[in-house]
Amino acid sequence: MLRLRTPLFFALLIGASMLLSACAGSGRLRYETPQEAYEKGLALFEKGDYDKAAEYLQGTFDFGRTHQWAADAQLLLARSYRANEDYLLAANEFTRFTQIYRSDERVPDAEYELALTYYDRSPKYQLDQSDTERAIVQFQLFITRYRDNPLIEDAQARITELRGKLAQKQIHTAELYATRGYHNAAAVSYEAAFDRFYDTEMADDALLGALRSYYEYAKASIRNRQMERLEMAESNYDRLIQIFPNSPLMKEAESIYVEVQAMMNSLQTTS
Repeated sequence: MLRLRTPLFFALLIGASMLLSACAGSGRLRYETPQEAYEKGLALFEKGDYDKAAEYLQGTFDFGRTHQWAADAQLLLARSYRANEDYLLAANEFTRFTQIYRSDERVPDAEYELALTYYDRSPKYQLDQSDTERAIVQFQLFITRYRDNPLIEDAQARITELRGKLAQKQIHTAELYATRGYHNAAAVSYEAAFDRFYDTEMADDALLGALRSYYEYAKASIRNRQMERLEMAESNYDRLIQIFPNSPLMKEAESIYVEVQAMMNSLQTTS
């Protein structure tokens, strides 16, 4: 039996069709020229909609990478990814800009921002520091290539900060060894921290740690190996007082040194 369709049925059908049509077209990007794609991307970037901005900026490359708007779009695409905290994508796009548009006067800016993407990814000192290392390398390359650039001072400050984090990582590793009773490994790790990061704020911590660890190692050693390990402790104390005579750690260092000397005197007396 044929049923008549009511006006309500047709109204619902039309509404559903309109909704489906709107959903289907909501994700479409509309632009006729690379300039239009770039300008829409720029407007979205300035509004903080970095995801959508990146889509339009990518659209400019539908027309190639040699047109008038290509370099601007490439650089802004990299900045959109960085602003959106998509740091690896940003690094790729900054690198692409420096490789494709080598004669562009903004290449130094792009190289500096490339270093910043790794700086942004640098994690807490307890974690893997691969990105910290990459950031240092990129900042150092920037300093080497653009010695008169006004960003040099900032690059140097960031390198100092990042090296301090690496020193903290190394000392943290040494502290873990010491906590577990691996005093030899701790001492070696502390010394490595000083040798590599002697110019950071953690350098005196490293020497104090080496002094303490060698002393603990000597106490845990067999008698005929104790003196040489006490001498290593003494050597690190000497470096500490010579290089950092005003260190706030000197009081603790002197306390350990007194115990080192007492143990050395005892060994010499009974030998």
